Amino acid sequence: MPSSPLRVAVVCMCNINRSMEAHSILRKKSFSVRFFGMGSLMRFPRLAPKEPVAYDFSTSCNMMQKDLSCKDQKYYKGNGVLHILKRSDRIKPHPERFQECRDPFDVIFTCAERVYNRVVAAMCARDQETWQPVHVINVDIEDTLELATLGSLIICELCQGLQQVEDMEGSLAELLQAEKEKTGGNFLHTVCFR
Repeated sequence: MPSSPLRVAVVCMCNINRSMEAHSILRKKSFSVRFFGMGSLMRFPRLAPKEPVAYDFSTSCNMMQKDLSCKDQKYYKGNGVLHILKRSDRIKPHPERFQECRDPFDVIFTCAERVYNRVVAAMCARDQETWQPVHVINVDIEDTLELATLGSLIICELCQGLQQVEDMEGSLAELLQAEKEKTGGNFLHTVCFR
């Protein structure tokens, strides 16, 4: 088994649903985990075909929840956004951007290919201080409540597998292949350095 606990980050675009759900599940399993967004703004759909409602990452979950309730409570309650924001508010006051975090991680899970591409680019652009490997793994998760939970369970299984192996680098391809056979999902994987 690894000598120290696995340090995990989960990144989605807005840091509200998918990464938060994975954080919740991994925390219950006692993993050291943080969750982030990779976008420039948090965007929520509108009922009318207009531009989405957008907020800066410094906007609190509570403030977004109140604002969206005023805009159209029935719509945002019906699509689960108000529930997601209330749940997120219990964990941290406002979303965080991955680009602004310099904490070390052993594994970074992303929830969409475009987020994966951005995380890999951000990691490659950083100065490598320790040259320790960081595994970036994409688990494609559609942005719905139900699929966020299912995708988060896949991330949890991968973390549990990684926590049990002696050699993460040597075992990761095998773990991803086993998960692919089990779930039918495709996983992207890159090793960056911190």
